[in-house]
Amino acid sequence: MRALIVALMLVLIAAPAAAARIKDISVLQGARDSQLVGYGLVVGLQGSGDTFRNAAFTQEAVQGMLQNLGLDVHGVELRNRNVAAVIVTTDLSAGVQTGSRVDVTVSALGDAPSLMGGTLLMTQLQGSDGVIYASAQGAVSVTGFETAGQGETLSQGVPTAGRVPNGAIVQQEIAATPDQLRSMLELKNPDYATAVRIVDAINAYALGRFRVRAAFEVDSRSVEIFRPRHVSFARFMAEVGELQVQPDMAARVVLDARTGTVVVGQDVQISTVAVTYGTLTVRVNEQPQVSQPNPFSQGRTVVTPNTKIEAEQTGGPIAIVGGSSLRTLVSGLNRIGVKPPGIIAILQAIKTAGALQADLVIQ
Repeated sequence: MRALIVALMLVLIAAPAAAARIKDISVLQGARDSQLVGYGLVVGLQGSGDTFRNAAFTQEAVQGMLQNLGLDVHGVELRNRNVAAVIVTTDLSAGVQTGSRVDVTVSALGDAPSLMGGTLLMTQLQGSDGVIYASAQGAVSVTGFETAGQGETLSQGVPTAGRVPNGAIVQQEIAATPDQLRSMLELKNPDYATAVRIVDAINAYALGRFRVRAAFEVDSRSVEIFRPRHVSFARFMAEVGELQVQPDMAARVVLDARTGTVVVGQDVQISTVAVTYGTLTVRVNEQPQVSQPNPFSQGRTVVTPNTKIEAEQTGGPIAIVGGSSLRTLVSGLNRIGVKPPGIIAILQAIKTAGALQADLVIQ
């Protein structure tokens, strides 16, 4: 119980929304990243690779690799533990040209305890469409380690995952050719108010410089923009991306009962309610006593149970919680003097009572 209370001590309060650049809250349609994945082998491990008995796919991959190199090892039992099967992943941005290098992440697939000191062999990386866009190879950088003795094991980080900096070479670029005259901005967090503010900021900038309107709101997710004449598309998008707007967000409260995290949005409001909170703690303490007979009394040594039970009930005074601002809400909850588990229970009860004017998300 004490460990649970310690784990539930963190309370986070969302900061008020501040102005953000358009380039940070939206993305140009068609310019999204693509995820690539591939299956490969890491060699050069110091006895920390896969055991072929438990990871048969590693042995098949090694045999296939050696077969491509001109060595026929089919039917030969391989027992070395210097090879590990891995999954290689990376994100490829649209418009990255052929020959460019990107970082890749390498994760163990079998039972290899560590990838430290290994080298990733050439691995083909493909997208969701099955097309190979890059190939990866290079030394794996691992930050975690694990050392085991007969009576103790010491580990830090994750030794079964690492990175290959600039390890992938782009073989085929993902086309990113937006319309030079008419494009679409997609909001990362869809909201009608944010979309309208983006349109107003772009139009104010375009009217002041080009004497034309250059943006139109489509829906909560999309904003259509038009490139004015006498300016290049790249320059126009660069200047638009630096414009400042204040993004809006829906009133929301996020509760994570496992860690005790409570995140309250800026616009969350609570109708005035009266709240009190109390807990009941029961402690059971076992202190068995040994009954020892006198010498030569033909008696037996027995253990006599001795149980001590204590019950303690605590509770705070009833308090008024409510207000139209985040500061007022936090002040009201603090007056009750409860810990994060109590705040979670109180917010759930207030939502059930219909007094919490926000979405309640429980993770």
